[in-house]
Amino acid sequence: MTGQLVAHAWPVLVAQLLSMAMMVADTVIAGRYSTAALAGVAVGGSIGISVMLLFTGILQAVAPTVAHHVGARQPAKIASSVQQGFWLALLLAIPGVLMLRYPQPVLQLAGVHGDVAERAVEYLGAVAWGLPAMLLYRTFYALSNAIGRPRVLMAISAVATATHIPLAWGLTHGALGMPPLGGLGCGISSAVVNWLAMGCGALTMWLHPRFRSLQLFAHWGRPDWPAIGALLRLGVPMGLSSFIDVTSFTLIALFAARLGADTVAGHRVVSNFTGLIYMVPLSLSIATMVMVGQANGARDPVRARLAVRVGLGLVVMLAIVMGAGLWLLREPLVRFSSIDPAVIGVALGLVVYLCAYQLFDGVQTLLAYALRGYKVSFMPMLLHTVCLWGIGLVGGYWLSFGAGPRIGGNPIQGFWAAIVVATLLVGVLLAILTRIVAGRAAKEADDAKARVAAP
Repeated sequence: MTGQLVAHAWPVLVAQLLSMAMMVADTVIAGRYSTAALAGVAVGGSIGISVMLLFTGILQAVAPTVAHHVGARQPAKIASSVQQGFWLALLLAIPGVLMLRYPQPVLQLAGVHGDVAERAVEYLGAVAWGLPAMLLYRTFYALSNAIGRPRVLMAISAVATATHIPLAWGLTHGALGMPPLGGLGCGISSAVVNWLAMGCGALTMWLHPRFRSLQLFAHWGRPDWPAIGALLRLGVPMGLSSFIDVTSFTLIALFAARLGADTVAGHRVVSNFTGLIYMVPLSLSIATMVMVGQANGARDPVRARLAVRVGLGLVVMLAIVMGAGLWLLREPLVRFSSIDPAVIGVALGLVVYLCAYQLFDGVQTLLAYALRGYKVSFMPMLLHTVCLWGIGLVGGYWLSFGAGPRIGGNPIQGFWAAIVVATLLVGVLLAILTRIVAGRAAKEADDAKARVAAP
């Protein structure tokens, strides 16, 4: 089981890191052009990522649905579920494109005006044209994970990254006689690369023997509204959970803006490490979700529980190793990111919270994805909302700005202390929920066997 999880997780990890590399490349490329271009890409990118995270999170429902069919050995149902996933992707593209094309209300609410707002609107307008392709590709992404073909995703991510970086540079700075487009060039390149990835996915489904055996396009069906409704019931809470999980941390920077530039910069230095570290438990969590889904489809609750235990053990072990490495290398890592003594001081004071946070966050992420393998997503969403937004953000605000006890030497540490406690609590609650759901699945499997054995 350990070998299977690792074999599935490492290509997913590489694919995720390559996707992050494209976002980092946009920052560097736009920053090299001008500060205004960088600001537009940064603001537009933060809005774009939030929108994409919500809608791609909904489409994650395809993965456990197909994994159940794989475990139950029902290939005909795989094709039907994937087709309805594609229909759902096209339906979600309509509000998604509108949100990206008309972000002005969000920019006004955030207090972004003038040249930065204009450049952000330009960037998002270009990105919007690639959103339908991204959502279609994410359906293929879910299918590939569910049937145990993550290396295909790694290869496509490599092609997309290798295309995006030179294309974004050329469009932004001007190449081959084209005029320089600034941050708009990064947006156009992102849209082009999304269509390229979708094309690679379509070609894979047409040519790859494993995908061809599923006969995904042999009998194309119309939208099946009950099936799409089932995907939405499972996927909407999944998308909201991912959105709440990410925003509970990123919103700290907005609340902490009043604490001064040094504090916000120190927070940003440390929080930058979280995105990179998160990729490790995320990849193991996706692999665990697939294993649990396949085991439940096969009515094998023992194997499903084993997948959760093994995945949890790997996440805890790796989190301890990474936490120890972060603590031992905290000074060189922080000093690599900033040369300002005030920023360094703030960042060093937050590293201890990061070490604890990444352990608890890895555990709760794996348990949340394991529950998705059991097709349980609504209760995890509620727990994420109450703990991460309620305790993490509201509690952090109280500790930092209210009458609560002062945590550490800088008020920003109040937010970090609260988010650590919130993440620990949601992990404990998800562990209890996982135990209950696993027990229920085991009873259902026993009942099904008894009905088959009955005369």
